[in-house]
Amino acid sequence: MDPIKNLSQAESKLHFLDYWRIIRVRKTVILAVFLLVVITATLVTFILPESYASTARIKIEGDAADITPIGDKPYMTRGGYDPYFIQTEFEVIQSKVILDQVIEKLNLNDDWAKKYGAEGKLKTDETMILLKRTMDLRPVRNTSIIEIRVYSDKAEEAKKLAQTIAEVYQDYRQQLSKRKTTGGIKILQDQLLEQELKVGVVQKEVDRLRKELDISEEEAQGDAPSPLIDRRTLLRLEEMRVDAERILMGKEKLLSQLTTKTPAELRAALPTALDQPDSLLNEFLAQISIGEQTLAKQRKDYGPEHAEVLRVQAQVDDLNRKIDQRVEGILDGLKAKVASSKAEVDMITARVVEAKEKDISKSEKTRPYWDKKRELVDLIQFKKLVALKLLSEKADVNLPKTAMVEIVDPATAALKPSRPNKPLNIALGVVVGLIVGIGLAFFIEYLDTSVKTIDDVERALQSPVLGVIPQNVGLLMFEGAESPHGEAYRVLRTNLLFSRKDDKLNTICVVSAGAGEGKTTTAFNLATVFAQSGNRVVLVDSDLRRPTLHKLLKIANNVGLTSYLLKQNTLDEVIQTTPLPNFDFLPSGKLPSSSLGILSSPQMKDLINELRQRYDFVVFDSPPIMGVSDASVLASEVDMTVQVIQYRRYPQPMNIRAKQLIEKVGGRLIGIVLNNINMSQDESYYYYSGYYHDYYYSKKEDEPTPGTKPEPKPAADDGKVEIRQKY
Repeated sequence: MDPIKNLSQAESKLHFLDYWRIIRVRKTVILAVFLLVVITATLVTFILPESYASTARIKIEGDAADITPIGDKPYMTRGGYDPYFIQTEFEVIQSKVILDQVIEKLNLNDDWAKKYGAEGKLKTDETMILLKRTMDLRPVRNTSIIEIRVYSDKAEEAKKLAQTIAEVYQDYRQQLSKRKTTGGIKILQDQLLEQELKVGVVQKEVDRLRKELDISEEEAQGDAPSPLIDRRTLLRLEEMRVDAERILMGKEKLLSQLTTKTPAELRAALPTALDQPDSLLNEFLAQISIGEQTLAKQRKDYGPEHAEVLRVQAQVDDLNRKIDQRVEGILDGLKAKVASSKAEVDMITARVVEAKEKDISKSEKTRPYWDKKRELVDLIQFKKLVALKLLSEKADVNLPKTAMVEIVDPATAALKPSRPNKPLNIALGVVVGLIVGIGLAFFIEYLDTSVKTIDDVERALQSPVLGVIPQNVGLLMFEGAESPHGEAYRVLRTNLLFSRKDDKLNTICVVSAGAGEGKTTTAFNLATVFAQSGNRVVLVDSDLRRPTLHKLLKIANNVGLTSYLLKQNTLDEVIQTTPLPNFDFLPSGKLPSSSLGILSSPQMKDLINELRQRYDFVVFDSPPIMGVSDASVLASEVDMTVQVIQYRRYPQPMNIRAKQLIEKVGGRLIGIVLNNINMSQDESYYYYSGYYHDYYYSKKEDEPTPGTKPEPKPAADDGKVEIRQKY
C-alpha cells in the first residue's frame, strides 16, 4: 500500500487560528515588551515638566484690493485656497525676519538669560532657537486660518509670545505689500523706456533691409515671401506626377514579366496581357491554329512527303515567322511606351523641383528682412503690454487694501497645563506596547525556520507525517495500556503498518537529525504499543556512543549488542526480558575504542536477519544521523526508517539534510514523527485527535477514561490513517 501522498500545494494564506497560535506561543515576548513600553511611557510622562499653551488664530490671504483692479475680471480678485501659500507663510512666521522683531519687542534676550541662568545677555540667534522650540504652527483644514501655539512654563508668558508673533507678522505683511507695489511701478517705467529704444532701432533696420532686398510694398504687407507657384498649381503637378509614376510602374512591370517568357509563352500571354489586344497578332494566331490542324490531318492522310503536306507546312512556317516578328514589334512598342512615360515623369518632377528651389532661394535671400520684421512686431506688442500694465498699476496703487492678515482669535492665558497629557501618553503606551510586542513576536516567528506544523514537514521534506506526539510524554510501559499518551503512539503504529508495502517488513530504525529530539522515547514507546497489541517485539539500543535505554529499564549494560557482534556472547545471552510480556530488550553493551565501525560489519547484517525471523517487529534506537555514521548504516540495513523531528527545535535545512542522508545510503524513509508538541498552546494540533481533546482539554476529573480503540489490520486495499490539522 502506498504511503500518504504529500499535499500538492501548501496553503499560501494564513488562517486566523495561525495568527492566534503565534500569539499564544510567543505570549511571553508580547507580555514582556508590552509591560516594558507601558512602564517606560508612564515613567516618562510623570517625569516630564509641565507646560502651558496659548494659541492665537490668524487668517491670511494674498495681496488684493477691495475693488477689481484694471484689466482683471471680478472672479480673479482673490485666489482660492492654496496649500503651498499656507506652507510658505509657515516658514515666514518662523523666519529670522519675524522672530528678530518679536525678540526685540519683548526683550527676550535679557529675560530669558535670567530664566535659563545664562551669564550676561543671550545672543539673538540663541534666543531664536529657544523660541522656535516653544512654537507649534498648525493649519485649520480647508481654511486660510493658522494657529500659532506657544508653550511655556508660565501661562502669561505663553499668551504674550503667541499674541506678539501674530501682531509682528501682520505688520510685516502690510509693509511688504507697500514695498512690492511701489517697486513694481519703478521697474515697469524702466522697462517701458527700454522697449521704446529697442523698437526704434529695429524699425530702422527693417526699413534698410526692405530697400536692399527690393521687397515691394504689397509683399511687405505679408508675413512671409509669396511663392512663385501657388499651392493649387503645386498640388495639381503633384497629382500629375503620381499618376504618371503609377502608369510607368504598371508598364515596367508588364515589360519585365514579358521579357522573361519564352516565345511560346509570349504567344499565349500577349493576347490577354495588353490593355488593347493586337488584332493582327490575334489573326495570325487564329490562322496558324487552323494551319496546324490541317497539316496534322494531311500528314495522317497523305504522309509527310506529299506535295500538299509540304505546301501547308510552308504556310505554317511563314505564319510562325510573321507571329515572331509581330511579337517582337509589340515588345519594342511597349519599351518605347515605358521610355515615354519615364520621360514624362522626369519632366513633371523637374518642374516641381525647379519651382521649389526658386521659392527656397527667394526665401533664403529675404529671410533677414522677415526675421527682423517679426522681431519688430514682438517688440511693439511687448511695449503695449508694459504700457498697459504700468497704467493699471498706477491706478491700482491708490485703491483701498483689505488687511492681508487678520487676528481672528487673540491669545489667552491657559488655566491648566497642556503638557504632558498623561491619559493620552499612557493610552499610547498601551497601544504601542501591544503593537510592538505582537510585531516582535511575528518577526521572531518569521526568523524561526524550525518545524512548526505538519504542512512545514510535508512541504519541506516531501514526506508524510505518521504521528504527532504531545509534550511531556512518559514511558507507556510503566504508565499502562490506558495511558493518556498511548493514543498518539497507537496512531503512529497504525500509520506505520499501513505504510508498509509488504507485511514481511518488520525491522524499524528510529533516527533524528540532532540530539534531544525524543528519538529514544519514541522508539521505546513505539515498541511498547506493538507489544501491548500482542506482537513479539525486541528493542535494540544501537546508540553505542551514548546508550540510554538500559537506564530507562534499569538494566545493566555490561553485555549487549557489541558483545554479540564481537562474538563474546550468544544472542540468547544478550537479549533481556522486560516487565511487559512480548517485549524483549537488547542493550548496547560496552563499546571498545577499536570497534567504532562495528555496525557496518557482516555480523550486524546477520543479527538483523536473525531478529527479523524471531520477532514480529524489531525496533532500533540509533544515534543522531548528523553526528555519526552509525545511523546511516542502520538506515541502509533495516526495512523501514522513521525520522523524529522535535517541534520548534532545529532549523528545517538540518532536517532536510538528515532525510537526504537516509536516502543517500539507500534507506527507506516511510514518514516523519512530530514530537514534543504543546497541545494546550498550539491550536494547529487542536483537532489532531479526539483523545487528545479528552485528556488535555477536559477539566472533569471524574470523567471515565476512554477505552482503547480497536486496531485495524493492515490490508492491501485499506487507506492510511489520515492526520488532520486545524487551519
